[in-house]
Amino acid sequence: MPLWLSVIARAITAFNRRLFQITVWLMAIVVPVMLYEVVMRYFFNAPTVWGMELAVLLFGPYFLLGGPYLLHLKGHVALDLLRQRLSAAWTRRLDLVNYPVIVLFCGILLVYSVPAALSAFEYRETSFSAWNPPVWPVKAAVPLALLLMLLQALVEFARALFGETADTNETGERAQA
Repeated sequence: MPLWLSVIARAITAFNRRLFQITVWLMAIVVPVMLYEVVMRYFFNAPTVWGMELAVLLFGPYFLLGGPYLLHLKGHVALDLLRQRLSAAWTRRLDLVNYPVIVLFCGILLVYSVPAALSAFEYRETSFSAWNPPVWPVKAAVPLALLLMLLQALVEFARALFGETADTNETGERAQA
């Protein structure tokens, strides 16, 4: 891979890794909130108006923003039974087809999610529930996650194109060929 492309690829992957590490901590909020909600609902018959909604609003960005780095780690659902039976050359060919499909899919979704996120921001959209929190930050996470997934898919395509290995080292970072 050319040096300039390698530098960009490492920067995109490093950014997605850092965002993944930050996003994981959203579960440190979601779990206690859900525990509190369950205790209040079933032991005191006093459910909160905000507990379940906060958990849902935090789980969305958690799920979305962790996806790009998970793509790098090859942690998404895959046809492993098929891939295990393929040679390295065929696995590479499959990747050279799969990553452009991911880029296309993310691109199409990005085109439609940006206007929705901008509209939600412009109108300061809320959930219209009893608690009524703003939902525009969560809607903004959708195009951000799609852009980062698209960029990571381009990085993985370049790595497959130039024949870099997909092995990971002990820190979870993929080893360079």
